[in-house]
Amino acid sequence: MDRTPADWNDRAARMADATVRPESRWHRPLATTPRHLFVPRWWTTREQDGTWAYELRDGAADPDAWLSSAYDNSLSVITRVGPHHADHAAPGAVVPETRPTSSATLPKLVVTMYQHAFLADDSRLLVTCGSGYGTALACRRLGDGLVTSVDVDPYLVQAAQDRLAATGHRPRLEVCDVTGELPGGYDRIVSTVSVPAVPSSWLTSLTPGGRMVTTLSGTGLLIVADKTPDGGAAGRVAPEPAGFMSTRHGDDYPLAPDSADLWDTARKTEGESVTTGRYPVMRVSGTWDVRSTLELTVPGIEHRMETSPDGTRTAYMLHPDGSWARATATGARELPTVHQSGPRRLWDELDRIRTWLVIDGDLPVAGAAVRIDPDGTCHLSRSGWSATIGAR
Repeated sequence: MDRTPADWNDRAARMADATVRPESRWHRPLATTPRHLFVPRWWTTREQDGTWAYELRDGAADPDAWLSSAYDNSLSVITRVGPHHADHAAPGAVVPETRPTSSATLPKLVVTMYQHAFLADDSRLLVTCGSGYGTALACRRLGDGLVTSVDVDPYLVQAAQDRLAATGHRPRLEVCDVTGELPGGYDRIVSTVSVPAVPSSWLTSLTPGGRMVTTLSGTGLLIVADKTPDGGAAGRVAPEPAGFMSTRHGDDYPLAPDSADLWDTARKTEGESVTTGRYPVMRVSGTWDVRSTLELTVPGIEHRMETSPDGTRTAYMLHPDGSWARATATGARELPTVHQSGPRRLWDELDRIRTWLVIDGDLPVAGAAVRIDPDGTCHLSRSGWSATIGAR
């Protein structure tokens, strides 16, 4: 029996109206693509006994929640956590908190990426697959024959292929690590997974003047760059922040270095340096410009936050080189007491960036010029500031 909800068309049309103008070439794809078919089961977060976990949701069992989740333009729908795909989970399954590994990206962000790609009617497009929803939008816009979609996960590719076929689309789908060799040449490459550095294979596969649109891991930087005659690319950081899951090369992300000892030290130990911070405690992970600038300055910082019942806020910064910082304030507007130890003073780096923001009104990552060497080395610059992300 067909258990597909009957009123998805109205919800898709409202989502399209809220995302783009009616005359946009993306309005019809948004309004006519049944996003819920690409996310029949998904994971939601829940808190229990002070810990977080992922709980399975099944669309056929709860059609209202299915449609609400699928056509909510404010969130991505998580379909895979760690190695656990929602399609394969037992009813009522709960998975301890881990890193999400696949999702259906929120439609507004997918369209933003495509708009930055500036697709022509005859553009040969490579996209990243995931659930297949973004691929379906591209097919609606360009036609199946111009779209190639890739993912490192064989199951995701097969599931997307089946769901695309159910909506009338048959683009080229390939199991492929998007950071490696790509299956062909393209006028546009749009990646809805973040890369630690621009893969040189993208530059090889892009046609002369072709455009890439991607984000950089650990940052909110959305890079738009056109291939240059020397085999590199040039462009800019887009004004909108964006973030995606990072690329993975296997069934799951590798285990992070065990930071338990450093975390215990950061929570309990007096620092080698004890000072008063210049600014109130902030949640760095909730910013994009400060977080991005800090990631380019000191890559690899892990951020944690605790709030006690009396309102005391404590932010922690942990780095693999053994550096740590702890900043505690009794109120949201109070200056914190800051403990720091290790090779680097992490909170001082953060305060330096925040001072820069206060003085200039913005940070140079916003709107920075981008130059990419043929080997993928990425150079960012603006107003005398520069940063380099090396090829990997």
